[in-house]
Amino acid sequence: MSDRPDETAPSASRRRGALQRIYRGETEIDFIGKRKLWFLISGTLLLACIAIITFKPLNFGIEFEGGIQIQAPVPADGPLGDTSNADVVSEVRSALEDQGADDAQIQVFTNDDGRGLTVQSKAIADPESQAQAVQIVSDTVGAPIADIGSQRIGSKWGGEITRSAVRALIIFIIVVTVFISWRFEWKMAVGALAALIHDLLITAGVYALVGFEVTPSTVIAILTILGYSLYDTIVVFDKVEEDTTLFAATGKMTYEASANIAMNEVFMRSLNTSLATLLPVGALLAVGTGLLGASTLKDLSLALLVGILSGTYSSVFVATPVLTVLKEREPRYRNVRTKVLREAQRQTAAPALAGATASSGDGSAEPVPVATSGVASHSGAASPSQVPARARVGTKKSKRRKRR
Repeated sequence: MSDRPDETAPSASRRRGALQRIYRGETEIDFIGKRKLWFLISGTLLLACIAIITFKPLNFGIEFEGGIQIQAPVPADGPLGDTSNADVVSEVRSALEDQGADDAQIQVFTNDDGRGLTVQSKAIADPESQAQAVQIVSDTVGAPIADIGSQRIGSKWGGEITRSAVRALIIFIIVVTVFISWRFEWKMAVGALAALIHDLLITAGVYALVGFEVTPSTVIAILTILGYSLYDTIVVFDKVEEDTTLFAATGKMTYEASANIAMNEVFMRSLNTSLATLLPVGALLAVGTGLLGASTLKDLSLALLVGILSGTYSSVFVATPVLTVLKEREPRYRNVRTKVLREAQRQTAAPALAGATASSGDGSAEPVPVATSGVASHSGAASPSQVPARARVGTKKSKRRKRR
């Protein structure tokens, strides 16, 4: 038997300890200090999404661009009655290609009356082509024309739907801006809007990349995820406001340092909320799309999945860093930073000065080293949270000696 110690146990114990600290909000992650890295990641993703949308535009459905929609039964005693759903889609698509409907979206469904199918095409827009397409579907599935329903959506109606969707998005953004400015302040509204635009562009880029059709269900899903992202951002902002009022506004530490404390305290809550939401949305995407083959569920669940992931990231790594950049430019917080850094430098230098004085007295003492820890500030000096308590006590004692 080997006498070597088990090296995996301490490693596993350290991992469990790290997870427990994250869960209890006892982490010391430098969220704000690394904001340039987060901005670089977000900027790269946004540029990639804009490029994808530019070279591969979004695939808008017939509700936005116009076209026809045909609904027909698939009789059990017809030519396709014994075939699978995939064969039904293949046969109908092949028959419609001669009509010029290469873009046809075909979905087979099952109800109490048996199987049926829905055909949507943006290539067929005039009444004559619509009638021919209905006849082709009737001949292919073996259903009477009287049992087949069809409707034509004009481009004007599709344009009105588009304008309504854009109008709803603009109203949503205006209401959000007014509410956050009233509840918090306009700088937080700017941070929240940056996160919303971030989530919207990433969701649109993913949709363009995979080629999913943009339908009214997609618009509903996008408005939903923007609301979710806003909720997560508000939760984070509420904690940031609490800690910055307690520490930064009183001059105890910089706005960046107090915001960083708030982010570490609320980080696990944001993760828990996102994971609890992603589980049912992932199930909706897997079951609704993979097992049921429902295209509506596919459009809805994909937008929700991408939006929730992006919203979780943006509320932590985009909204609060943007807010910190704006707040640090305020005169009072610039003054707090100057004061804190000056005090930190004084407290750090005091032990070294005391050590030098002792050494000159008897020739045997050495300067007292000062331990620093934590995250360095942008100017290179230590923040107040980095200064050891021993240094602060030493400074007070030296001041009393001078007064005597």
